[in-house]
Amino acid sequence: MSDTRPKTNSVLSMLLSQTPSIPDGAHVMTATIELPPGDAGTPPHRHSGPVFGYMLEGEMIFELEGEPEYVIKAGEAFWEPGGDVIHYQAANNLADSWSRFVVVMICAPGQEMLTFVTDEELAARADRRAPRPAGK
Repeated sequence: MSDTRPKTNSVLSMLLSQTPSIPDGAHVMTATIELPPGDAGTPPHRHSGPVFGYMLEGEMIFELEGEPEYVIKAGEAFWEPGGDVIHYQAANNLADSWSRFVVVMICAPGQEMLTFVTDEELAARADRRAPRPAGK
C-alpha cells in the first residue's frame, strides 16, 4: 500500500501551549494591533477571556497583574488568562519604530472583550502588582 498524502516541506514550530477555560457560547476575535514609536498602549484593563498573541515586528513591554513586566520581541508568542487579571501594559518598547502584533481574543458570553480598570480599583489592588523596575 502506497502513501498517497501530498509531500510537503512545511515546518511546524510550537510557539506556545496553554489549556485555557473556554465557556460555551464564547466567541473569538482576531486582530492586529499597531503601536507607534514609544506608545504606552491601552491603559490598565482586563479581558473577559484568554488572549493569545504573536509579535510580528518590534518589541512590546508586557505586564500582567502578579507578574513582573517583561519585553516580548518579534517572533515571540504571549498569552494572558483574562477574567479578573489586570493587564497593566502592552507598550511599544521602541522609541524609533512601530511595533505590531496579532491577537486572538476569546470573549466570554455576554461580556465585553475589554473593560478599563478604574484608578480606585488600581489603588485597592496595588499589592497585587509586581515590583516596578527602578525609575518607573
